[in-house]
Amino acid sequence: MTRRLRLIVLAAGGAGLAALLVAACLDLPAFGGHWHPYGDRAVQASLARRTANTIASVNFDQRAFDTLGEMSILFASVLGTVVLLRQTRDEKRAQPQPEQVAPPVRRYALVVLPVAVVTGLYVIAHGQLSPGGGFQGGVVAATALHLLYLGADYHALERIRPVDLYEICDALAASAYLVTGLAGVLVGTAFLANTLLPYGTFNTLSSGGTVPLLNAAIGMEVACAVVVLLARFLDQAVEIEEENGNP
Repeated sequence: MTRRLRLIVLAAGGAGLAALLVAACLDLPAFGGHWHPYGDRAVQASLARRTANTIASVNFDQRAFDTLGEMSILFASVLGTVVLLRQTRDEKRAQPQPEQVAPPVRRYALVVLPVAVVTGLYVIAHGQLSPGGGFQGGVVAATALHLLYLGADYHALERIRPVDLYEICDALAASAYLVTGLAGVLVGTAFLANTLLPYGTFNTLSSGGTVPLLNAAIGMEVACAVVVLLARFLDQAVEIEEENGNP
């Protein structure tokens, strides 16, 4: 394909997207008005399914298929990073050098680490009840583990971060989301339909039907994916060197 043809295809696609965006914007409710059809329907559906956090209801119930796409993008990104940053034949692993970290920073990192991990897990577990959820909590929990790099050293981080195990858990979490969706098809409803479990009591951990399950799967997938992603970049920066000794 020539450069001219690529530009023509790009221009045609951009023009089509611009036309759709303009058409959508022209049909939006007036700014500052009292009529919010999408918001009203989203809140009603959230309350009907006993989900206190409307955003969680949108992510894991009303638009759970969109969330599957977002999870797939993250999964594919991590997979691409693992492939691109794998150790090649002209590279070797060197002994990581200890970082020069101020003692107050080390103490602070060690104190904050367990608090940050518990906070991340709390945000995941209460995703259907309060602001947050699997995406946010997963990032918090994954990055919290890396405070050990500041509080101790790289070897300590490696001991609590077996990358192979996190890669397996990442795949299992993504599969759990898919299996939960397929279970709805097996019982005669739609893919990812929130009909498998009772909705429970409003504002409790067991409320929301399948929302807590999907939220937990996303939390586990995001946490493991971020750990694997950071591990590959840290390996390149700390351990892997070319045969001539350059990083």
